[in-house]
Amino acid sequence: DLRERGRAAAALAQVRTAGTAWGLDPATGRMTLTVDDTVSARDVAALRATAARAGAVLRHEPGELRTLIAGGQAIYSGGRCSLGANVRSGTTYYFVTAGHCTSVGATWYANSAQTTVLGSRAGSSFPGNDYGLVRYTSLVAHPSAVYTYPGLLTINGAGNAYIGQAVCRSGSTTGVRCGTVTGLNATVNYAEGSVSGLIRTNICAEPGDSGGPLYAAGTGTVLGILSGGSGNCTSGGTTYYQPIMEILAAYGVTVP
Repeated sequence: DLRERGRAAAALAQVRTAGTAWGLDPATGRMTLTVDDTVSARDVAALRATAARAGAVLRHEPGELRTLIAGGQAIYSGGRCSLGANVRSGTTYYFVTAGHCTSVGATWYANSAQTTVLGSRAGSSFPGNDYGLVRYTSLVAHPSAVYTYPGLLTINGAGNAYIGQAVCRSGSTTGVRCGTVTGLNATVNYAEGSVSGLIRTNICAEPGDSGGPLYAAGTGTVLGILSGGSGNCTSGGTTYYQPIMEILAAYGVTVP
């Protein structure tokens, strides 16, 4: 029941081991603690005991849970990420991307040689959250659209994800990939720290896809931006997204 889930969530919230994630599995109605390949056997044993005490299920996720810095189109600074969505406040235009991207780069460029400036960091939140805001300082075009490799899909506003929703994401490494929403309000413990309140999907991703948009299949309604995940697009994987509505509220911006 809700009280049991609450107690389980409180217990799992104490877990800080890198390479773990937890949240409600809507298919079973039970809290699930996930461990990846980097978690030691000793830690897995301890986490199995923690999960048992919490009445949660321990599950193994192949690969490594990681932020995917290296979607939309590629952007460059301290690494390569993907542009999430263009937003604005009045007549001032920005774009949002992952916070683990903006935390390592203040000025962002459209090319790897870093000669074409896009803009400068206006906000960043990571860990805890995983979002950042960059203010456009150049006259480069910034349409309200998702790059679909090739082509553009017009963004049709922003919204909240729901379990079972058909979704796609766009990223500068692997292009457009689609799947379904498999969880909400998930927590991931990255090596850099924990991020909570994330959307979970069964879509794959690879380094460089970070920050790219998650959107409703066919409609272009933006739902979130890619934080990280495990696996890859050869073997498959799980990905986690920062909800877009939280980002818009945090910075007082809107999707054009």
